[in-house]
Amino acid sequence: MGGMMPDLDLAAVNEKLSEANAVEVVQWASQTFPEGLIMSTSFGIQSAVMLHLVTQVIPDIPVVWIDTGYLPNATYRFAEELGDRLNLNLKVYQSPLSPARMEALYGKLWEQDNIEAFNRYDYIRKVEPMQRALKELNAKAWLAGLRKGQTDHRKTLGYVAKQGKQYKIHPILTWTSKDVYEYLMAHDLPYHPYFDKGYVTVGDWHSSRPLMAGDESERDTRFRGLKQECGLHLPSTSEEAQSLDSSGL
Repeated sequence: MGGMMPDLDLAAVNEKLSEANAVEVVQWASQTFPEGLIMSTSFGIQSAVMLHLVTQVIPDIPVVWIDTGYLPNATYRFAEELGDRLNLNLKVYQSPLSPARMEALYGKLWEQDNIEAFNRYDYIRKVEPMQRALKELNAKAWLAGLRKGQTDHRKTLGYVAKQGKQYKIHPILTWTSKDVYEYLMAHDLPYHPYFDKGYVTVGDWHSSRPLMAGDESERDTRFRGLKQECGLHLPSTSEEAQSLDSSGL
């Protein structure tokens, strides 16, 4: 539906945007993708920054939230608070497999201490719902709050990248934790209540913990340090999807 997908010269676009600030990157995205532009949020520690930054430019942008069914109670309350305050056009997506049904079929995948179990968990609870969201919302481009300092994969990203059929746009890519904090303070935005408990990143209640002195990266506090990405922001292979599809989804 809608207009044609623009064919962007990513090197030229990233060169042009290298001098832009975050708001200008969002404005560029809004002009380049008048239709089919979405954003994603996890309602994590710093989510208020992207939600505020983007909705100041595009108030009615569809905001995709993948609810895994395993988020801490504080996250659900935080989502409610921010959704009301920023008047978000929230689109909530979940796995067709309820948590109870998934646990009955596969056990507690997050306790199985192997990458295959974590990957299956992430595909069922996060990746498949996100793929469905992109399809149903006819997404051409997707704004996400990734930052270079977070994982090895993210260090390699540009302001604009291609992931699957969609363009991914990262307005706060070069921001530091200090930049994030200063934006929250400047706009009197709430941060996730777990920040005060020492969490620097928070996902599902069973796979997040506070930052410890020995951690080399803030993402070491997720998935027991076995993996840094949940799969939403990695290019997925069709073989992987098919093998997981055939295994009970």
